[in-house]
Amino acid sequence: MPAYAVLGAQWGDEGKGKIIDFLASDADVVARFSGGNNAGHTVINDLGDFSLHIIPCGVFREDVMNVIGNGTVVDPDVLIEEIESLSQAGISVDGRLIISERAHLIMPYHIILDTLAESARGISAIGTTGKGIGPAYSDKTSRTGIRAADLLDLDTLRVRLEEVLTFANKVITKIYESDPVSSDELFEKCKVWAERLEPFIGPAGRYVNDTLDRGGNVVLEGAQGILLDLDHGTYPYVTSSNPTIGGASTGLAIQPQHITSVLGVFKAYNTRVGAGPFPTELFNEIGETIRTLAKEFGTTTGRPRRVGWFDGVAARYSTRINGYTSAVITRLDVLDGFESLDVCTSYQLDGEVLDEPPGGAAALERCKPVYETLKGWDEPTAGVSDIHKLPTNAKIYVDRLEELINCKVDIISTGPHRDQTIMPKSVI
Repeated sequence: MPAYAVLGAQWGDEGKGKIIDFLASDADVVARFSGGNNAGHTVINDLGDFSLHIIPCGVFREDVMNVIGNGTVVDPDVLIEEIESLSQAGISVDGRLIISERAHLIMPYHIILDTLAESARGISAIGTTGKGIGPAYSDKTSRTGIRAADLLDLDTLRVRLEEVLTFANKVITKIYESDPVSSDELFEKCKVWAERLEPFIGPAGRYVNDTLDRGGNVVLEGAQGILLDLDHGTYPYVTSSNPTIGGASTGLAIQPQHITSVLGVFKAYNTRVGAGPFPTELFNEIGETIRTLAKEFGTTTGRPRRVGWFDGVAARYSTRINGYTSAVITRLDVLDGFESLDVCTSYQLDGEVLDEPPGGAAALERCKPVYETLKGWDEPTAGVSDIHKLPTNAKIYVDRLEELINCKVDIISTGPHRDQTIMPKSVI
């Protein structure tokens, strides 16, 4: 039976948390498959305002199992803090959370290495969140990582930590001239993690597949966005995992044929955090106005997000890679009151017109956006939940985005609350 992927279709921060919380009402499982606590999913519902970094957004539905898949990297301290924060809000994850035994852990030395490396890059810094994500994935590929299952066998883990720390501390002390990580202190921390997280660690992939086999609905919760994908994003200004549709299959150990719907979540404009090319970026009062109105500051880092007009070239590319069956437009209400709105329909690079982003970051940096100007609207869209009540020009704008995306728009978000959503037909 079906799995429904909800993917970031731009540079992340598209509002996936709100959409997943909305769709979770019809789900049996909500599962994260990539990234770590570099993600920040904001959910506003009747229970309050929440910012989640690793626990899936289905946690607010009592009958939904929440799965952290093998494709993620997990900072145990952050996870425990998130569990406790939810508990204080009256939301228990007991019996409703599974951490894949195959998920890799973000260790304290990963965070140290991430911060030291980014600092050493100077003006060439990538803009990492400093959460240890990259070093954790690096250890995974170099086969020196620590996995959740290792917390269930502390005797063996003690030996592995000694081996891994020997190398990590050489890098920290010899290359970066910083203080080493104490093996004893780290092992004591691992014992605390094991005691707290042992009830949640298990065969997550098996659980998700069993749910699908018995006819259940599974929502696959993407993190970041395609333009930050390790292979298909604006490399090297990317994340360390695959938030694209291919990552959903490998990151949860589910068969591709189970994925029957792929929802691409697009903001009605574009944003990105950190360094890297951004062809439609606005450096004027309009960009600052959008940033202020939308409170465009990173959920994870607090950094101001860079703001730009909607990029139809990147949107078409996003659809080609992920094969969206439905598109979602969020933050439409932010554009209320603008006299006119620009959308990018193509790029110009060295005299050539492009309809797809070039593969090199330097070439993309030189691309000039070709804009089409659409009329704005004075009537508010904020809170509208009926497609027929959208202002005429807002509907025209959404229709034009639909053409550029090359995919039907089936959901429009007109505010942060789950009820402020237009969905003419069910996508689950």
